[in-house]
Amino acid sequence: MRRNVELIASYWTLAGRGEPHTDKEYSSFDFKERVEAAAKVGFKGIGIWDQDLDHVRKTRSLKEIKQILDDNGMKYVELEFLRDWFLDGERKKKSDIEKQKFFEAADALKPHHLKVGDFYKEKYEMPRVIEAFAALCGEAAGHGLLIGFELMPFGMIDTLKDCMTMINGAGAKNGGIIFDLWHLAKMGTPYEEISRVPGKHIVSVEINDGTFTCPWSLHEDTINHRRFCGEGEFDIKGFLAALEKTGYSGPIGIEVLSQELRPLSLQEAVTKAFKTTHAQFQ
Repeated sequence: MRRNVELIASYWTLAGRGEPHTDKEYSSFDFKERVEAAAKVGFKGIGIWDQDLDHVRKTRSLKEIKQILDDNGMKYVELEFLRDWFLDGERKKKSDIEKQKFFEAADALKPHHLKVGDFYKEKYEMPRVIEAFAALCGEAAGHGLLIGFELMPFGMIDTLKDCMTMINGAGAKNGGIIFDLWHLAKMGTPYEEISRVPGKHIVSVEINDGTFTCPWSLHEDTINHRRFCGEGEFDIKGFLAALEKTGYSGPIGIEVLSQELRPLSLQEAVTKAFKTTHAQFQ
């Protein structure tokens, strides 16, 4: 198992009192303070959510944001989340506007990747999704940007098999899959299947912990009850062992959305996130 892994503080882990699926998804922590705190404990990357990017840009230019990242040695930046990129009509038009915002940010911030996907179980036809993913990757290539499709149970594509069909069909060198252990555990995706995915198709990875069953809905579980690594039932080290077989050698993020996390101070959140995640590689 790799011991020199570089860790990303994925967006929601340091979102503070930011509330998912509301008009207040932006982090309650100042961007500069967030980046400085992450760098101080050992993170090599940080995530930026779409609404958070808009919020930060009200007071800081992209040039200033880039300077903060550089000053703190942030090697990896993850941008998220592009929705509706495979649809038509008004929702696609809105998605295209968001896409251009991300591309503008990518030109300035030089991020590692842009996370894309679907939250709404939209109906789709595979040929159309393949075409849309290929087109999106083609545009992103012009901005030096990797496109990672996050596989999750809420998406229009909700199996590893179908996800790989889309990725292979698109044939884009800068397009691949994002593995989030939370979603994989909730979908019951076997680690053996994950171990057979070629590392070249894996854009990024996120780990976390949780329980396999709960008394509330999957949506509620996902946005309010994720746990730090080692605090739940997931076989994190088994997942990492499967990941090693793929040949993936890129960064790994820690993504936690939790009611218990939101009241913590920035220092408490960033320290706990790093320590509990780093421990999985010891």
